[in-house]
Amino acid sequence: MAKTLTAKPSIFWVTGLSGAGKSSFARALVDSLRSRGEAVVLLDGDELREVFGAASASEADFSRHKRLSLAMQYAHLCRVISGQGLIVVIATISLFRELHAWNRAHLPGYFEIYLKVPLEELRRRDPKGIYRRFDAGLLKNVAGLDIAVDEPEAADWMIEFEQNQSPQHLVDELLKHLHAKAQWQSSKA
Repeated sequence: MAKTLTAKPSIFWVTGLSGAGKSSFARALVDSLRSRGEAVVLLDGDELREVFGAASASEADFSRHKRLSLAMQYAHLCRVISGQGLIVVIATISLFRELHAWNRAHLPGYFEIYLKVPLEELRRRDPKGIYRRFDAGLLKNVAGLDIAVDEPEAADWMIEFEQNQSPQHLVDELLKHLHAKAQWQSSKA
């Protein structure tokens, strides 16, 4: 499920397609880290698009080029924040090989978490109506549908979809794994 790391993660990059549960997982991870005394910043792709992208979804450019450009801005922001001693948890689709490679080369403490959820389940969940609007011809440039995505080739932690797994359970498993590998010690310890 995970690779062996040599350094304590300082940037948790949570990725997956729309509806995979990135934001829920990221919030649970942030809450768990804060309860252990860690100074953590949560960045969410939906909120970041408002900061770096278009003012509204109707004005937004969700093309591959624009998505990659925004993802690189997110990566640079993560580097600045973590460089000041804070842990960053970011939830964003950003499924581009070139971005994953750049992150590994330039973000110390980078830890990639991939939420792999089948398209059928994403369509069933569809919390933002993205898949329904795409199918109706009302939306285009949807990652994983008409925009090709690159599944991470070397995710540090991959979560394969299973029914009834809570975000908190998945976070507990991750932190238990990191602790066992001596990669995570609480600041309170």
